Amino acid sequence: MASELKQDTISRAYAYWAPFYDLVFGEVFKQARHAAIEAAEHHGGRILEVGVGTGLSLPDYKPGNQIVGVDISEPMLRKARAKVADLALHQVEGLAVMDAEHMAFPDESFDVIVAQYVITTVSNPEGTLDEFARVLKNGGEIILITRVGADSGPRHLFEKTFAPLTHQLGWRLQFPWTRYVHWAERPHGMKLVERRLMPPFGHFSLVRFVKTTDATTVPEELLEATAIN
Repeated sequence: MASELKQDTISRAYAYWAPFYDLVFGEVFKQARHAAIEAAEHHGGRILEVGVGTGLSLPDYKPGNQIVGVDISEPMLRKARAKVADLALHQVEGLAVMDAEHMAFPDESFDVIVAQYVITTVSNPEGTLDEFARVLKNGGEIILITRVGADSGPRHLFEKTFAPLTHQLGWRLQFPWTRYVHWAERPHGMKLVERRLMPPFGHFSLVRFVKTTDATTVPEELLEATAIN
């Protein structure tokens, strides 16, 4: 397994990205961002967005939602707070600096957790997903927009070669689908119910987990990737 990211590397990287993050990534990831919000609002309830960053997604949530956002980067959150104030986003309940793996919320605080482009950028992905499961209510959903690395072939070789460089930028290229599947198999009540390919290039997926005490097996077809929207 590739070496894991370090917390200080992540913090420095996103402090660097903060001034121009919206310009670089806003349009590129727009379609996937809207898909995550649509899935979150379809479930409804109190929504936690982890890795809210500069608040790119906040204006797209409909009024009447209850949104809490957390991020490890204070420079990113300063831009998010400015958006909330400038656009009078009353659906945003609060924004706070927090480590995604150690959040200061009680158990079962949220109906939905949204994390866009987060899991492959944290120092401990499985530990972070465990924390999501802790603060999620029974019946709630985790909705990820996340990178899925190649298991073999030319893209796998490319990802392995450039992994040291991308670590310095604050993200991983190598992150196979099996890590998501294996995490879902842990005894924490989470069921993997959807994987849907997202642009650009299908290197990202919308992935949904449901927290349930129901022990029924997830149908095999729900674990298969669908076509890019």
